[in-house]
Amino acid sequence: MAATIDLYTWSTPNGRKVSIMLEELGLPYAVHRIDIGKGDQFTPHFIAINPNSKIPAIVDPEGPGGKPFALFESGAILVYLADKTGRFYPTDPRAHYVTLQWLMFQMGGVGPMFGQAHHFMRNAAEKVPYGIMRYGKEAARLYGVMNQRLGEAKYLAGDDYTIADIATYPWVARHEWHQVNLAEFPNVKRWYDAIGARPAVAKGMKVP
Repeated sequence: MAATIDLYTWSTPNGRKVSIMLEELGLPYAVHRIDIGKGDQFTPHFIAINPNSKIPAIVDPEGPGGKPFALFESGAILVYLADKTGRFYPTDPRAHYVTLQWLMFQMGGVGPMFGQAHHFMRNAAEKVPYGIMRYGKEAARLYGVMNQRLGEAKYLAGDDYTIADIATYPWVARHEWHQVNLAEFPNVKRWYDAIGARPAVAKGMKVP
């Protein structure tokens, strides 16, 4: 039986990417709650695992060479777990890079821009119309990109469910936070509903 992976996480889209992946893979894992509202991410113990003080992070007791291995950055963790198990990341060169492309689309676009929309629309101490307009408009544009892609393919990377979908779903799950009506993006809604119906996704979204 595989060794238990330690998952350091909180209830954010980036954290839930990894819990979904672990559930999909059926790997044993132990959840360590890092309450970012209380500053747990700045404790010496966590900084030793992730010097950037962000969740999520993992420690795999059976890392490369059979030795414990700590890893941070959600996209890197998804690639690592996919490589470790041979699942959700195609090995065919074209499919491999298409998957990587859409994973980077999430890491460089969807995550940062949706996160800024969340901040200005929900969390900012004062309403900043320019920030709301700028990031709201960009979030809607990114939904349009996904909607076009998902009109051409079943999943973001093509016919198969991959780490690109696992990375993107938890961000789309907060569509109401950035004032997006999924009915206006029917291909995204079809994809969103299908992924949300996966039992592993439902379990992973409840962590921690």
